[in-house]
Amino acid sequence: MTSTSTPTDPATATSAPAAPAAGSVESLPPSADITGLRDEIDQLDADILRLIQRRTEVSRQIGAIRRAEGGPRIVLSREQAVLTRFRDLGPEGRELGMMLLRLGRGRLGRA
Repeated sequence: MTSTSTPTDPATATSAPAAPAAGSVESLPPSADITGLRDEIDQLDADILRLIQRRTEVSRQIGAIRRAEGGPRIVLSREQAVLTRFRDLGPEGRELGMMLLRLGRGRLGRA
C-alpha cells in the first residue's frame, strides 16, 4: 500500500495566526476605553432603573384593577410566562424575574 500526500496549495495556505476568539483577553479594548464603557454602563443602569420603575407602576395598576373587579391577587400562568422570558439568563434570570414580580405585587403571603 502506498500513501500519497496532497501538496499544499499556496493560494489557500495561511501563515497568519487565527484571530482571537470573541471575549478573549486579546480581543478586549485598551484600558483607555474603560471610562467610555463605564459611562455606557452608567447610562444602561439609569435606563434599566427607569424601566423597572415604570414596570412596577404598571404591574401595581393591573393588580389594583384585578382586585377591584374581584379577581385574584396573582395569576400564576402570567407569572410563569414572565419567568420564562428570563430563563435565557440562567438561575440569575429566574431570580431577576422573581424580583420584578415581587416589586409589582409584593411578597406572597402578605395581604
